Amino acid sequence: MKKLLPLLLIITSISAGLAQSLSEKFCAEVFHSHSDSLPYRIMYPKNFNPEQEYPLIIVLHGAGERGSDNTLQLTHGASMFANDSIRDKYPAIVIFPQCKTNSYWSNVLISHNNDGSRTFTFKPNKKATQPMALVIKLIKTIRKEQYIDKNRIYVGGLSMGGMGTFELLWREPKLFAAAFPICGGSNPIMASKYATKVNLWIFHGEMDDIVPCSHSREMHHAIIAKGGNTKLTIYPNVRHNSWENAFAEPELMPWLFSNHK
Repeated sequence: MKKLLPLLLIITSISAGLAQSLSEKFCAEVFHSHSDSLPYRIMYPKNFNPEQEYPLIIVLHGAGERGSDNTLQLTHGASMFANDSIRDKYPAIVIFPQCKTNSYWSNVLISHNNDGSRTFTFKPNKKATQPMALVIKLIKTIRKEQYIDKNRIYVGGLSMGGMGTFELLWREPKLFAAAFPICGGSNPIMASKYATKVNLWIFHGEMDDIVPCSHSREMHHAIIAKGGNTKLTIYPNVRHNSWENAFAEPELMPWLFSNHK
């Protein structure tokens, strides 16, 4: 055990340093709308010039990163976007909003089955959850800034955030040029509203025991059936943490930035 302590201290130190680095690159902000508020982190491009136009990327976190600390949402994906090589090659404004505890981005009913599995029922035509409504207002507010490229607004997310990505496309199909939902899902009926308006790259782990891979397959087929343009990547032998594979995809950023309205 004594030999492990120095190693644990090193790992803890590295994690703390990474968290500090991300906190420095992603500024902490709070969006207010009437009596509601939404914490979010925003990263501007290097050498940001408000006279130029930049793509806007919205990233929705999973259920495990909910809260009000305005930090947890940076757990997955933020380090990729904050990587210097990515920022140099793909300058963009990146926003990670944070969903409050005990709420969801999308309108979904989750049932826990006797065998330990879960059933997800996505509700179309329902009022947006408070966090979803705030995200929409935040995007529309920032979109008005002259330095936002209105034709290159992208959204993606993982797990609960993947579900939120699909729903955000359904609620605001004209806003986005491309989306990358990871291990999420939605109601296939909702695909018709955005299938021909937004290009998607969908990711999922084939062995996902939290959110069944079938949800992503169903959405892929539904979008294709409605004339949409979507890619589907299924990772064999990968469980729920398929975001690790997705964020490591060398073609994700080139694909994302190639999309325009």
